[in-house]
Order: sequence, then structure tokens, then C-alpha cells
Amino acid sequence: MRQLYKTTFLFSIIFFLNSCDSKNIKNNAGNELKKETSPYLLQHAYNPVNWKAWNPKTLALAKKENKLLVISVGYSACHWCHVMEEESFENDSIAEIMNANFISIKVDREERPDVDKVYMNAVQLMTGSGGWPLNCIALPDGRPIFGGTYFPKEQWSKILISISKLYKEQPEKAIKFAESLTKGIQESQLIPLNKATPIFTAAEAVAAVAVWKTQVDTIYGGFKGAPKFPMPNSLDFLVRYGYQFKDKSVDKYVNTALTKIAYGGIYDQISGGFSRYSVDEKWHIPHFEKMLYDNAQLVSVYAKAYSKEKNNLYQEVVTETLRFVQEELTAENGAFYSSLDADSKNKIGEKEEGAFYKWTLEELQLSIENDFELFKEFYNVNTFGFWEKDKYVLIRNTSKETFAFKHKLSLQGLNETISIWKNSLKIARNKRSKPSLDDKVLTSWNALMLQGYIDAYRAFGDAAYLESALRNANFLMNTQQRKEGGLNRNFKSGASTINAYSEDYATVIQSLISLYEVTLDEQWLLHAKELTEYLFTNFFDATNKMFHFTSKKDENLIAKKYEVIDGVIPASNSIIANNLFKLGHYYSNKKYLKTAEQMLNNVKEALLKNPGNYSNWMHLMVHFSKPFYEVVIAGENALEVHRELIRNYFPNILIAGTLKENNTVPLIAYKFNGPETFIYVCVNGTCKKPETILQNAILNIKR
Repeated sequence: MRQLYKTTFLFSIIFFLNSCDSKNIKNNAGNELKKETSPYLLQHAYNPVNWKAWNPKTLALAKKENKLLVISVGYSACHWCHVMEEESFENDSIAEIMNANFISIKVDREERPDVDKVYMNAVQLMTGSGGWPLNCIALPDGRPIFGGTYFPKEQWSKILISISKLYKEQPEKAIKFAESLTKGIQESQLIPLNKATPIFTAAEAVAAVAVWKTQVDTIYGGFKGAPKFPMPNSLDFLVRYGYQFKDKSVDKYVNTALTKIAYGGIYDQISGGFSRYSVDEKWHIPHFEKMLYDNAQLVSVYAKAYSKEKNNLYQEVVTETLRFVQEELTAENGAFYSSLDADSKNKIGEKEEGAFYKWTLEELQLSIENDFELFKEFYNVNTFGFWEKDKYVLIRNTSKETFAFKHKLSLQGLNETISIWKNSLKIARNKRSKPSLDDKVLTSWNALMLQGYIDAYRAFGDAAYLESALRNANFLMNTQQRKEGGLNRNFKSGASTINAYSEDYATVIQSLISLYEVTLDEQWLLHAKELTEYLFTNFFDATNKMFHFTSKKDENLIAKKYEVIDGVIPASNSIIANNLFKLGHYYSNKKYLKTAEQMLNNVKEALLKNPGNYSNWMHLMVHFSKPFYEVVIAGENALEVHRELIRNYFPNILIAGTLKENNTVPLIAYKFNGPETFIYVCVNGTCKKPETILQNAILNIKR
């Protein structure tokens, strides 16, 4: 089908005009994006292109004037979005073509992932790949006829002129292609109901991981080849798989991946925090934007891996990354900002990718007054750490223990020296122009960061982490709740806006369940259940038992999307299914459990063929196919026992507890027996003999 789309229309476009040279002069009057709050849209508010926002008014105007749409999607931290803006959207000649022949719409893909997903799907069908900036040309009713990612100015000019000419002279050709492509988009999203009896076995999980093993890089971690994305949910599942299936080869792979990522330039060796991905196989040179969702999920992975392995490197990564989040991405109200830009101004005042993070040898020498030769070796200021021209990006390739032994240093002494190096470089770097901050607040990304703080608290017991988690949870519940019910997606300039998507509900519910597990405060579990019921009312498709990405209250796009493939962020349906599994146990709710089972069954065939794209679903498969336990602590000393329990790595349990009689949560009901504290280990509500000593209860938890 993809090849059909590529050949039936793309080759019919004849590029026949050369673009005109023009000075890149911004229109001081600005355009309609001045009214928006998105930092990305505001970046384009003074382009000479007459940009408009995606809304019913804009779409109605396109139909009224019978003009094609240019739908350009990006985000604030995107380097190539900035490049295309500078080359094309700030160019008067390009703007003249767009303004005369098109209704041009700018979309922040982070605010409007629903729009992004539809047109990304279109571009992937047409070209076989996708990315940002995403540029689609569509009929006035929104059906796409052409698309791609970044286009140089000359090519973009020819595309605009050719497609405009085609639509004016041969509209039936464009319409016919749009009909075919739209049908393909709609069909590609169909998730049929699997009517076969749901059966999930441990052997199937083993077979799926065997397929997965053929795709990974055992030298550096991640999938083979480049570019490389950390894919934290994949690592999260493999941490769990190695534990429950006692697979030492998977344990070794996960340790390699987590170590190499932490050693690489993708991890900020000075201030902590991760960039979005690496352009090379050894995690050295990143695409320098720092996204909240990456850092949130990687904190979770490293925290869980620490709970399992007690590796000091993992603790260091969590500590430094959360310090970065606190310093750079945290608002006064406890909310988390979205990202830091890839670009910043260099020494001559021009925007340059990675300018804030790169170093010359001379700059490093000026900052590191003592032990410079030692510093050079530790951070590979050599051919291994060389980037381009005279630039270096710091990268490690050995452990502190090995390095200290080689140089006859104490580990404590080396740590103190490294701390001095980092502080000196941080002071020097902060004199540079800093990357721009995208200060909008997204509900789903905040929920992921909330989850990160919860997992860090479980691993290390730092009360400050729990405090940050509670502040953010209160922000989400108090500020992002809609008066008529449900959640909003976006918070910016003091206003909570945009009806939330299923990914917002999925991630918030997940984090609230986890927050209950570390606090035993029942309000969080109740909020999770209420939001789940809202999901069923407004997002559930009864025909296939899956959840739409958009609410029934939202405007209709050209296709109704389901999110099932786990990408850098897990699919909303996989998170929801895992949530339903847990809530089904807490509340003895058969509807929740049966829905989770059916959702997994719907994707089972695809999962077994390509498990790397269904890593979060794999958690659910193992929940169903291996022992899963409900651990309930009831009694006056429940909190003390509970604090000890949560420091352990148990991926196959859920935790409940109470200090008094409690009959509101079925799992807890009738388990309080006076002042003495009992620990119950149960399976599907059937409990073994209660224990008073935690270690005895733990013996009942099998892998």
C-alpha cells in the first residue's frame, strides 16, 4: 500500500519553477499566532507567512475560500523546525506563495498530538518514514495529498507552486488521491476484536524476547544501528524480564545499555539529564534537545534497576537528573515544563545546535585548572570523544572504580575531583547563552515525571522526592481537572486548556495508582478509579474494547485513532490496559480485568511478531502468565512495614494497606484485626496465612 501511494501521486508532481531569492525579513505586524500561548506557535508569530492556528474557524475559512491547507507540525525544541523556519517561513518569496494560494496552519504537536498523529500517519504511508518538522498539504476539508518532513527552501517553493497549479487545473486528480490516502489512513488504524479465547503463557513471552534479542546491540545497548533512542519502556520491561525469568543474558544486556547511555554524550555529564536521542551508535553525539518525557521515564528505569541491582551509577544518574529537572524544568506550583531547546546562541550570536554543550580543548583547559590530563582521560578529550571541527562532547568509557584503580586513587578522592570538575564546567557553561525553555505544561508528561519521582522515592527513600510527587499530583488534580469532568491537556500562562487525550488519562491514572502504593492514601486510588470511569464513558469503543485517542466530545478529524504501538512513550492503550489490570484487583472489578485481557488479546499476534514495539504490553502478558500478587499490610504499624517493603524490586505485585478498618476498597476489606500488623500475600483475592514479619511474607512472593 505504501508503494502505491508513493507512485500514484508523488511522481505526478512536476517541479518546474525556480524559487526567487529574497531577504529573510520578518513581518513586524505579525500573524494570528500572536494570540496563542504555545512557545512553538509564538516562535512563528512574526513570520511573513500568514499562519493560523488549528481550529474550526481556520478550517471553515479554507472551505469557504476553496484553498489548500499547509499543515506544518513541530515543537519548540526541534532543531530542524528552526532550520526550515529560517530558510523558508521567514522568506518573503516563500511567504508570498503560501499566502496567495494556501491557508497555512501551524500546529504544536505536543499540544495537539491528535492532529500530529493523523498527518504523521499520512506522511508515513506516502514516504515510508516520518519526523519533525512535519509538513502536509491537504484539501480544504483536511484530507492530505502531499507530505514530508524537512524541505530545503528551493524544493519547498517548487512543491508549493506545483501542487497549487495542480489543484487549480486538475482538482479531480488531487481529490482522487486524497480519497485513496484517507481510506488508507483510516484502514491502517483498524484494531479488530480478537474473538479467540485469551491465552497468555510464559513460553510465549520467552519466544517474544528471543525475537527481540536478535534486534538489539549487545555492545552499546539499544537497537542496532543509528540513530539511537533510549526507549525507556523497553528497558523497563527487560529489567523485569531478566528478574522474573532469571535470564542472565538479558540482565547483562540491560546493564550494558544503562551503563553506555549513562556514559555517553546523550547524558549531560556536567549537569545531568538526557537528550532525546543519539545520532551515532555509541550514544556520543545527541540531538541536543532535552525533553521532560525522556528524563521522566529514564529516571523510572534507572531507579527500578537500582532497586534490583544496587548499582551506584544508577543512583548517580537518578540524583543528577532529578536535580536537573528541579533546576531547569520545575515551576513554583509543582508543575513541570516541557523541554529545553536543541539550539542556543554561539559566541557570535547565531543559533547553533548544541552550542551550549560542546567544548573546544582550549575552553576545557581554561576551566579545569588542576588534573587536566586526568580529566582528559576520564572524559575522553581525544579521538574517542571528538565530535567535529575542534569540538568535543564529553563521554566516558570506563567505570570510576576501574579508573581509580588504574591511577592509584581512592574512589572517594576521585569522586571529589569529579565534583570539582563538574562544578567548574557548570560555572563556565552558565556564562553561555542558554537554550530556550518551552514552559508549557502538558498533563501526560507531568504524569510521567510524577511517576519518575515516585519510582525514585521507592528506590532511595528520599522524602524530598515524595514531596515533589505530591505537589505535582495536587497540581494535576486541582488545576487540570475540568469543571464538567475529566482533564485538560495543557497549562500555560495561568490557564488550563485543551480537552485531554487518552494518553493524559492513561499516564495520570498510572501515576495515581503508584502514588497510592507509596503513601497508602486512598484518595489517589479513588481519583484513579474516577478517571477510569470517565475514560470508559468518553473514549471506549465497545466494538473492539479499545480506547480512542480522542474523546467523543472532541472535533472529528479525518480518521479516528487508536494508540497501540509502544514508542518512546508507551501507547495509551497499553498503559490503560495495565491500569485496568491493577484496578481490577484493587476493586474486584471483573469488567476492568476482562477489558484488559481483551485489549491484550487484540494485539497479541502483532506483539509476538515484533515485541520491541509492544514492550509495555509485554508487562501485561507477564502479569497474566506468571504469578502476580496482591500484598496487603493492615495494622497500626502498617506504614513502617510498608516503607521497608517498597524498597524491594517486585515487578509482579501491587501494594495496599490500612491503619484502621477499611471496607471501601474490596482488596483491603476485613483484613484489619486490631493493633497487630499483618502482611497478606494474595492471588486473585485468595490469601495465604497472614504473616507478622515482612521477610516471611516476602518468601511467599515467587518470581
